[in-house]
Amino acid sequence: MNGNPLGLTPNYDRFARRGTHAPLAFSCQPVCGPSRSCLQTGQYATTSGCWKNDIPLPADARTLAHEFADAGYRTGYIGKWHLGDSASLGPVAPHQRGGYQDWLAANVLEMTSDAYDCRVYDEQSREVRLPGYRVDALTDAAIRYIDQRSREDQPFFLFFSLLEPHHQNHRDDYPAPEGLTQTYAGRWTPPDLAALVGNAPQNLPGYCGMIKRIDEAFGRMLDALKSLGLTDDTLVAFTSDHGCHFRTRNDEYKRSCHDASIRVPLALGGGGFHGGGELSQMVSLLDLPPTLLAGAGVSVPPAMQGRSLTPLLRDRKAAWRDDVFVQISESEVGRTLRTTRWKYSVRAAGVDAYAESAASRYTETFLYDLLADPWELTNLVGNAAHAHVAAELRERLQRRMVEAGETAAHIEPAPVVSLPQRRVEVRDATD
Repeated sequence: MNGNPLGLTPNYDRFARRGTHAPLAFSCQPVCGPSRSCLQTGQYATTSGCWKNDIPLPADARTLAHEFADAGYRTGYIGKWHLGDSASLGPVAPHQRGGYQDWLAANVLEMTSDAYDCRVYDEQSREVRLPGYRVDALTDAAIRYIDQRSREDQPFFLFFSLLEPHHQNHRDDYPAPEGLTQTYAGRWTPPDLAALVGNAPQNLPGYCGMIKRIDEAFGRMLDALKSLGLTDDTLVAFTSDHGCHFRTRNDEYKRSCHDASIRVPLALGGGGFHGGGELSQMVSLLDLPPTLLAGAGVSVPPAMQGRSLTPLLRDRKAAWRDDVFVQISESEVGRTLRTTRWKYSVRAAGVDAYAESAASRYTETFLYDLLADPWELTNLVGNAAHAHVAAELRERLQRRMVEAGETAAHIEPAPVVSLPQRRVEVRDATD
């Protein structure tokens, strides 16, 4: 539904068509732990304090689990967490579970399990081995949980978090279910990967196989809801914490400003989201927590920095921002502004990205015209013909950084260069 011609996601596509689809959805922090902190708290990673991997959620952090529990819901978490103490790869201490009452998860699932060796931990921190391919094993557990809770006279909220399509760290590979890697070998390659290559020839087939199995698992979950009579009054959201650029933009898989790293799927169904159609607005993952709460009729706490999508269901012309703000850590201390037309990104030169969450000075590093260059292959940063575009985006990014709670920072323009390029109109800068 987002342009892949291999037919990997028929269940997701059908769900999105029937529900509410946000094709312009973006991670606000393209790395596992920080993005997951945003999904749990509705706050930017620099606000919650979880701005890099292996920083546990603060003891006083309010999560979706707390908000739903206070509204009378039973809460459960299944899958990968990555918001516990860095000393624990598997079990997560009860006080670091974000308030979830029912628990079957591992802190860093890729480190404690493998494709056909799924190991998670229950409420008592006991190891539980689940049979089958990891996606299927966890989906089976989620379906069992839904079935169990559906028989009780209490609403429930389940956060189900798969690892896939993440690489398996110890082998630096994307182990798909048996046979699926071969199925997608030599098939379609996105133009950015075809141009830049990275390690896509080795890993893209397995990545596609993982996505195919995730979509099949999603279909099974939707079937379970239907068979239990829960479809109409259950709000379902499908998304991801980040993307993957296959070592084309830096020396690993994500942590960059490029769409392959930050653009994510997002669709919602059930309740008021049934028949919501396709949203044209730019959506951040930060908007998902308030959307889930508002969609369930639960009050959205003012500390959340995202906005609920529910007003857009009633009025497509409701006031909405026309860009998304992205923080980048670990690979760089970076900040990005993404509009429908432009990608503008800066980084703090000489700053240790594992020691500092932000900086007082940044330098322009990327500018892409996504209308002419949707695959981000021509970096226009510093180009004299785009100086007025960069100036407008620079000011917008500085405002967004302050709105996110950061200290006002200086952004140094890139050195001026002249590239062969058509004339860019002043009005283009606001697209």
